[in-house]
Amino acid sequence: MKNRIRELRAEKNITQLRLSLELEVSQETVSAYENGKHLPSLKSLIKMADIFHVSTDYLIGRSDVRKPSATSPLPNEDIALLDCFHDLDTVDKARLVAYAQGLSDKSLKD
Repeated sequence: MKNRIRELRAEKNITQLRLSLELEVSQETVSAYENGKHLPSLKSLIKMADIFHVSTDYLIGRSDVRKPSATSPLPNEDIALLDCFHDLDTVDKARLVAYAQGLSDKSLKD
């Protein structure tokens, strides 16, 4: 698991500090996960799976498939938008939602 966390973090260009803030743990705790000194809690494991868009099975090494393929009822452009949304921090997510609601309200008036 330790290598997977480090690799995924590097792929997303996320620092240990940023990941620690997302997980609500210390940077030292993330370092301990990556060095195999501690295992993440279930809450942290689920959050990491969401952050990195992988399954928890992939994170813990039970599978080499990052995310099980499932037929999505969403169009590709919706999926791309959701992927971008997941990469945002909490404040930017709120801004994006407010902006989208404003656009939606405007289109209803037109």
